[in-house]
Amino acid sequence: MRALLVVNPAATTTSARVRDVISTALASDLKLDVATTEYRGHARDLARRAAEGGEVGLVVALGGDGTVNEVVNGLLHHGPDPDGLPQLAVVPGGSTNVFARALGLPNDAVEATGALLDAMRAGSSRTVGLGLVSGTPGTEDEGVPARWFTFCAGLGFDAGVVGRVEQQRELGKRSTHALYLRQVARQFLADPHRRHGTITLQRPDEDAVSGLAMAIICNTSPWTYLGNRPVYASPGASFDTALDVLGVTKMSTASATRYAAQLLRSTPERGPHGKNAVALHDLTDFTLQSQAALPFQVDGDHLGLRTSATFTGVRRALRVIV
Repeated sequence: MRALLVVNPAATTTSARVRDVISTALASDLKLDVATTEYRGHARDLARRAAEGGEVGLVVALGGDGTVNEVVNGLLHHGPDPDGLPQLAVVPGGSTNVFARALGLPNDAVEATGALLDAMRAGSSRTVGLGLVSGTPGTEDEGVPARWFTFCAGLGFDAGVVGRVEQQRELGKRSTHALYLRQVARQFLADPHRRHGTITLQRPDEDAVSGLAMAIICNTSPWTYLGNRPVYASPGASFDTALDVLGVTKMSTASATRYAAQLLRSTPERGPHGKNAVALHDLTDFTLQSQAALPFQVDGDHLGLRTSATFTGVRRALRVIV
């Protein structure tokens, strides 16, 4: 099989030597081309060319969740086709690697490569559902390009935290869990909308859910990891279903502390709950609209401020080696 290995040289947890080991191992079983990303969006462009060329049967993303997201958006530029598009494989190289770990891959890049080689030799793969977010017709965000996501999106508080972490990384800070927790505290103190939510969730033929201060959209579970600890915002979310939503209508100091504790104690059976929590499962189509422009993120990539976003859960969108 001809394959393309897309390498992010800035990936947090891999070195040049490790990347060489991985490419050599993959080349033993594949007709491998290697491409190193040079700019933001380059992985998307490389994957799109691979999908359009018709000769590549597998694209391997070596990097973090951002690299994986770009590759997925390149592969699906013309829409989902799990039996016609190149398959996807992931070698985790970032600080968190939610998508790879949710697939059951080891969090070590070399071990994950070994697992992928075993899966390829056994012909083991699966289809996964993905989320698609686009601009909402009739709003100022109507013309925003559509974006696929693999594990989560967020409007409001959590996206604000993601934006703060990105700012710190641009200043040269390492992406650590301590950095993330510090930005959670700073976002909480600075968020002007956490006590009175501005977000309304609308679904076809259903009553609107209004007054949300934060909305987390999950395509799989766990939502994220703190070190080796999985965190479950929507335990029922799955690659085999559409999208789940966790909304919070009020984030006072007491309620935010309670929900933070629930997240830290969350399990595959139970996530955050309470009178201010809204949990919705397996949504195919819905829209979030906010009275105020709020931070927005997709797969841990901060995309600026948005007042609206339309979501679609697409089952069987892409085939993955696992």
